[in-house]
Amino acid sequence: MLKKIISYRAPQNLIVIIDIMALVLLFSFRGYFDQTIFISGTLFVSIIYFFNRFLLRFSPGDHYLFLIMSMLVSIGIIMIYRIHPVYGFKQTIWFGVGMTAFFLSYFTIKKVNDWEKWTIAYAAGAFVLFVSTLIFGVKIKGATNWIKVAGHSFQPAELIKLLFVFFLASYYTNKERLKTPYVFFAIVYAHIGFLFIQRDLGTAMLFFLVFMTILYIYEDQRKFVLYNIIGASLPAVISYFVINHVRVRIETWIDPWRFIDSKGYQITQSLFAIASGGFFGTGIGLGHPEFIPEVHNDFIFSAICEEMGIFGGMAIILLFLILIYRGFKIALHQQQKFFRIVALGITAMLGYQAFIILGGVIKMIPLTGVTLPFVSYGGSSLVSSFAALGILQVASEELEMEQEEGYGSRIQKDY
Repeated sequence: MLKKIISYRAPQNLIVIIDIMALVLLFSFRGYFDQTIFISGTLFVSIIYFFNRFLLRFSPGDHYLFLIMSMLVSIGIIMIYRIHPVYGFKQTIWFGVGMTAFFLSYFTIKKVNDWEKWTIAYAAGAFVLFVSTLIFGVKIKGATNWIKVAGHSFQPAELIKLLFVFFLASYYTNKERLKTPYVFFAIVYAHIGFLFIQRDLGTAMLFFLVFMTILYIYEDQRKFVLYNIIGASLPAVISYFVINHVRVRIETWIDPWRFIDSKGYQITQSLFAIASGGFFGTGIGLGHPEFIPEVHNDFIFSAICEEMGIFGGMAIILLFLILIYRGFKIALHQQQKFFRIVALGITAMLGYQAFIILGGVIKMIPLTGVTLPFVSYGGSSLVSSFAALGILQVASEELEMEQEEGYGSRIQKDY
């Protein structure tokens, strides 16, 4: 018991200290006592500390997942507050909702059995949400992937992500139910097709990458891996000539300086911000991230690099790498095939999403409109990411039980 207190609570206490220091910096930046920052900061620190204590009591699983998430959310909220205090307050509220989603998904997954048997239900639920988005959705930043209810908007695609992973896991757990794999492929590409219709190209790419990852590992007929790569490559090339939105993204990726005063303005300002930060950054409040349009959403990483430096950006990347490592480790030690695939799918989803947006803002790949998990501003994305992490927490408990039984004495050392 003493070992667990030292191992788990000390890192969480360190995160609380870092958050308090960040609040002091925000007060210094404002130059006066901001009651909103004080209330939100106190609420945020309290949620992190007490929910961690709660998790330690009820879950024997991998608590490093929660610690990594806490650090990522802390950095994100600090930067969002610095850019726009109103958004920072809203993000704190969404953080509380996300924590509720974390524990709701955690206890639901633990209490309900036979998740692997609902293959059709997962696909049907996803299609209902897709159709609802097409009928009631509104267009924001070129994509029709939002639904507004009572003045609040949310992205159904964030919930569909989890349904999609569960659908893939359910299929490969009960593969014999479908006599032909072509029905399965048709359902998968129907998901991606709906996203193309909505012009949500970033999420479509994310779905395809997760699908190909699970397909590569669990598909016995290796020819299907090649068929899907070729089948996806042709529409991707054709879309450049047919869809103007795709062509703009490719052109601004190849040569954004040519369009610096128009469609290339956002990515060039992102590169300027990263370069101006240097290794150690300008300091919180001393940069100009407001020059980047939508900096609190798609380009939060650029703002972090400007004011916290390249080392701050590297810290974000390393936190995601550790999160992916823990997720793959959970998947490798999970004995139930369904939860092994779910853990793999959720880890791949978070990892690919981080890579897509990080690669986009540094001009490694064409920019797509996805958020940086746990860091960017956005309620739907934050809540769905927390729910996914709650599911991963359940899957991790089998690994912890193996270690307690002496199975993983060597693995136990890295705790």
